[in-house]
Amino acid sequence: MHTVYILKCSDGSLYVGSTSNLERRLGEHQTGVYRGYTSTRLPVELVWSTEFPTEHDAFLTERQIKGWSRAKKEALIRGDWYGLHEIDKLERKTRETRKREQSKAS
Repeated sequence: MHTVYILKCSDGSLYVGSTSNLERRLGEHQTGVYRGYTSTRLPVELVWSTEFPTEHDAFLTERQIKGWSRAKKEALIRGDWYGLHEIDKLERKTRETRKREQSKAS
């Protein structure tokens, strides 16, 4: 199984990753084994995770969540499916409005 996870860093930021061994990967994050985003924001806390049958599915989901706004990630962490849907609708409406305004300006 492959896991997509979200960590909350000591500075309050959120980190999204995926792994085939969550326990090992969390240990690597906590000890700063690999230099990177979380190694300078320790300690980190696991706030959400879910499993996928394939590495490819986990990778695609990780990429999708990384592109989400903080508000959307926080709704996912809370398990707030209605909130996730509402945030998505609001973000879509905002993008469409900006696109129309840019078209008018051209």
